[in-house]
Amino acid sequence: MSRFDRRQFLQLAGFGGAVWVSGLSAEVCAADAPKATGYDDFYFVQLSDTHWGFEGPPNPDARGTLPKAVAAVNAIPQSPDFIIFTGDLTHTTDDPKERRKRMGEFRDIVSELKVKPVRFIPGEHDASLDNGKAFKEFFGPTNYTFEHKGVHFIVLDNVSDPSARLGDEQLAWLADDLKMQPQDARIVVFAHRPLFDLYPQWDWATRDGAKAVELLMPHPNVTVFYGHIHQEHHQMTGHIAHHSAKSLIFPLPVAGSQPKRTPLPWDPAQPYRGLGFREIEAEPRKAEYVITEVPVQRA
Repeated sequence: MSRFDRRQFLQLAGFGGAVWVSGLSAEVCAADAPKATGYDDFYFVQLSDTHWGFEGPPNPDARGTLPKAVAAVNAIPQSPDFIIFTGDLTHTTDDPKERRKRMGEFRDIVSELKVKPVRFIPGEHDASLDNGKAFKEFFGPTNYTFEHKGVHFIVLDNVSDPSARLGDEQLAWLADDLKMQPQDARIVVFAHRPLFDLYPQWDWATRDGAKAVELLMPHPNVTVFYGHIHQEHHQMTGHIAHHSAKSLIFPLPVAGSQPKRTPLPWDPAQPYRGLGFREIEAEPRKAEYVITEVPVQRA
């Protein structure tokens, strides 16, 4: 199935969300574009901030939204190459036993996804109270790399440290990894928090994120996907594009638009408004990513 056919399916199914193209600037002429060879186009799905275990008025269907998203991903005719959850898989709890119970329930629900592999990174709700111990028991390392069809993927952990830092050890690991990549490598970074200072007053930042961005800056083909802020947001730091994903539990307000970072109220007339996931079409030859936002639908 072609990309057009898949987009047409999303529209016919009522999923037709916004499309964003991330990659080379329009000002770059064809003669200056990377002369890449041997790359295959592919697409993957990003889901984020499911907060399994949350209960409250901001989402009266808190136990139904994640299964609805799993069913929606399974219904797309052409399967993605992989799926990634970018943090806050579960809602925070001080009880270690309850934390593991929620992680087990989350793991069982997403095991219904037809596509494998499914990859995970932690959010602060999963990892900050125990430095990622429970997360690692269920889902493995909190930072790692993998390769797929000519793209080098880097997963960063900016949540296990409760001070919202990557830390010197992880930054050294990132530096060593980048030294092994050619300068024009196609690089995608996944993180939970933004690596730049979006709105530190609401914890929408990584305290040493600028150091990671500085390490990435010499590479001209870098794109970052993250979660945490429960809304779609796009920002550039130099030539690096950063794209946040919507949540699957409740939307949060635009940074600074209200005094406190409280969830937007549930609207019975428009249930699931502001909730969704995204599919990302990777075109490595052009170092470009086409992002399609997919809203959560009624069952």
